[in-house]
Amino acid sequence: MSIPNIITLGRIMLVPIIVWAIVSSQMEVAFAVFLIAGISDAVDGFLAKRFNMTSELGALLDPLADKALLVSIYMALGIWGAIPRWIVILVVSRDIMIVAAVIVSWLFDRPVEMKPSKVSKLNTVAQVAFAALVLAALAFGFKPAPYDIILMGLVTVLTLSSVSLYLVEWLRHMSTIEAK
Repeated sequence: MSIPNIITLGRIMLVPIIVWAIVSSQMEVAFAVFLIAGISDAVDGFLAKRFNMTSELGALLDPLADKALLVSIYMALGIWGAIPRWIVILVVSRDIMIVAAVIVSWLFDRPVEMKPSKVSKLNTVAQVAFAALVLAALAFGFKPAPYDIILMGLVTVLTLSSVSLYLVEWLRHMSTIEAK
């Protein structure tokens, strides 16, 4: 158990606190904890790379922590009415489709290597930026327009592009299975 992995586990434990803060209308707390989670993500990545502390566990935990955080925030903000539900459905559905594809790959004994594409990384950045903007606007009482619309459009395009690329790669990977 390395320091980066401990930091990542800490980020996972921040998820229920952020959700609680959003549903309790404690937006300042939600924004502050979101910032802490973001900083911890940068710190664990820096430590893992700089001090050669990368591990298989970390390679699994880090994206899990990112997805748990983003999916939870999007769902909470959608339920709270701060963002349109369609964007919540889009973001969450993408992750469900990717997880389902990985599970099916395992079931067919054809595990697929999970390596995020540039589009997927840009998608994560756009999702984080949109969530941060919405949380900041709610916490500090400012109007995020037009930046919220721009970021929501970017999240939409990148989410659809990302899931399409993942599914094409997955179908290519799975097409090598021989029929019995």
